[in-house]
Amino acid sequence: MFEINLIKNKIKNLDQRIKILETVFEYNKIKERVIEINSELENPEIWNNSQLIKKINKEYHQLKKIINSIKEIKKNIEDIIYLSNLSVSESNKNFLYEIKKEIEKIENKINKLEFYRMFSKKNDYLDCYLDLQSGSGGIEAQDWAKMLLRMYLKWSNEKGFKTNIIEESEGDIAGIKSATVKITGEYAFGWLRTESGIHRLVRKSPFNANNRRHTSFCSAFIYPDLDDKIYINVNTTDLRIDVYRASGAGGQHVNRTESAVRITHLPSGIITQCQNDRSQHKNKEQAMKQMRAKLYQLEIQKKKIEKKELNSNKLDISWGKQIRSYVLDDSRIKDIRTGMETRDVQSVLNGKIDQFITTNLKLGF
Repeated sequence: MFEINLIKNKIKNLDQRIKILETVFEYNKIKERVIEINSELENPEIWNNSQLIKKINKEYHQLKKIINSIKEIKKNIEDIIYLSNLSVSESNKNFLYEIKKEIEKIENKINKLEFYRMFSKKNDYLDCYLDLQSGSGGIEAQDWAKMLLRMYLKWSNEKGFKTNIIEESEGDIAGIKSATVKITGEYAFGWLRTESGIHRLVRKSPFNANNRRHTSFCSAFIYPDLDDKIYINVNTTDLRIDVYRASGAGGQHVNRTESAVRITHLPSGIITQCQNDRSQHKNKEQAMKQMRAKLYQLEIQKKKIEKKELNSNKLDISWGKQIRSYVLDDSRIKDIRTGMETRDVQSVLNGKIDQFITTNLKLGF
């Protein structure tokens, strides 16, 4: 009897957890959204836009994945309740062993779904862009920006994400001044959104003859690859568009024609640039797409600041704030927001940053 009561308590706990997940994922709303998407796909005009179809399908599959997972778990719980009642009525101990195995399977499914509750924000399922910008400090800061670029590329590769360097401006002697990377994969923006901020490096400079300690800064900004149906009004009179010769890899054509495009949004000072295509038109199109996404994310950040003023107890992680310190000569990396530290510096710089990311996501940053 004691064992049966223990099993029933576990089943009750599983049932409570799945109900919480239904609330977190707004289960009824996403079911309605799936119906809306099916209705959208019935419009023949939409099939002329392959990019839009691709993004709608991506959203559809992400939502269906959540719906099917919750449905399956709820059905599993119903089955296990039936089995547990049957074991009591027939006093069959063989059922108990089977029930325990099924409970373990359900727990694993719920654990996986609870992990993905970290990605319940509106744009978390989207692909994203990563902008890196070296701070003041010349060669040292530019070298640090290159190290961070390598770190994020390695992390993305470990995750199975696809990366495409949209723009990369080489440093004066070493490193890079800036870079923009598109990262494509499941919940790419959700994974990386908490990495926006200032990354601070402290080390003995390899560029200083006296090997003096040097502090460098690099900013990281992550923003989603927005669905085309989200419209951001950009007044063309607010834009300055410059074309220039691309630098770096790409062959003779890239270097001798003004195919690279830089767009400046004058009211905000936001800049996007692209040089990865031979076509100036395609580079401009890509830079405009990034501009709309950045302006959208800027509005999101403004709302976060307003929310912060109403709730001053919450930590501000908005763009422009230091989020992590990498003190190499002391073999210590510390996340400022969570207080998490590690001394395995080399692993982190080789892309092992999940410990920082998941902690921030679980704490709701």
